[in-house]
Amino acid sequence: MSTLAIIGGGLVGASLALALQAGARERGWMIQLIEPFAPGDEYQPSYDARSTALSYGTRLIYERLGIWAEIARRAEPIRRIHVSERGKFGATRLDASNEGVPALGYVVENAWIGHCLWQALDDTVITRRCPAEVAALEPIETGYRLTLADGATLDCALAVLADGGRSALREQLGIHVRRRPYGQTALIANVTPGQPHQGLAYERFTEQGPMALLPLPDDRCALVWTRSHADAEQLALLDDTPFLEALQQAFGFRLGGFRQVGTRHLYPLALVEAEEQVRSGLVVLGNAAHSLHPIAGQGYNLSLRDVDALADALLSSRAPLGDPALLHDYALRQQRDQWITVGFSDQVTRLFGDSGPFVSAGRSLGLIGLDLLPPAKRWFARQAMGLGVRPR
Repeated sequence: MSTLAIIGGGLVGASLALALQAGARERGWMIQLIEPFAPGDEYQPSYDARSTALSYGTRLIYERLGIWAEIARRAEPIRRIHVSERGKFGATRLDASNEGVPALGYVVENAWIGHCLWQALDDTVITRRCPAEVAALEPIETGYRLTLADGATLDCALAVLADGGRSALREQLGIHVRRRPYGQTALIANVTPGQPHQGLAYERFTEQGPMALLPLPDDRCALVWTRSHADAEQLALLDDTPFLEALQQAFGFRLGGFRQVGTRHLYPLALVEAEEQVRSGLVVLGNAAHSLHPIAGQGYNLSLRDVDALADALLSSRAPLGDPALLHDYALRQQRDQWITVGFSDQVTRLFGDSGPFVSAGRSLGLIGLDLLPPAKRWFARQAMGLGVRPR
């Protein structure tokens, strides 16, 4: 029996396990899912819960995996997106009805996605080692040998690293990363505006950095506010009232007066890409493979398309698990998607991070042009929906 070890049972690792479990049963594979922190059996909603923007393309993947109906119970649709620059005349608007879809995307609490995924896993195919942590990973003739923190060992034909952007195992294996710091920090928090959001997401660019407000259930919004490191730290330390006043000044009153803010979290931002995503018997996935600026909302959706492509490659081939030619082919298939998505996210971030007057004027004209040119606007919308490269 061939064994596949998924190191990291977060959203990416659990999604891969779910994508493979039906085929694994037919092939006689055993999947080992190794995760330090188990999600609770009961989902507990929280005002401060972190959330993820799922593209329409991600919905289609989860529909194929038979889990979307459950996720959708707590998914807030993004029906429209308003992109603008504060104090400038340019803006563009995307509308789901113009794209022939029920929503451009959805915002879902991470804990709920994780709960739905873990509830859908089949214990007859997937062995969940949790809580457990891999302390060492070394290549052997038949794949990789994992040494767990408790001293136990596990041999597998294919190891999948899905243990996050700060993967110690990636570093241990000598997989180098390209890191491009943005010199910014993302401040993440949930806020309650004075008016219902009506499924409208805002991408707003200011002189201090871009911000996004995404619709959440209960008429909350998920705030992603990008500032300099020093500014973000100062904002995080403010009491609620002065923080909301600063947010109001930066965003304006399109959603009325902000009434409540939850716990604030800070994340220094950098574009990080692993220089190797596959080796014989090894695949690197999720933030361990590429970590993007959050303002364009592309990171997790790209990772899930990687998951989908990897599962398709493994299940459509009769080659052994871990076969280097098979994994190399998977990496080549995803190369264009990753190149376009990373480039799109990075260029949007850099374009709207430049506060020079000539660049600012060009941005405004560009947003107007995007709003007036249907082909360009449709390309932009399909990229935002995760349908720009490899629809299935």
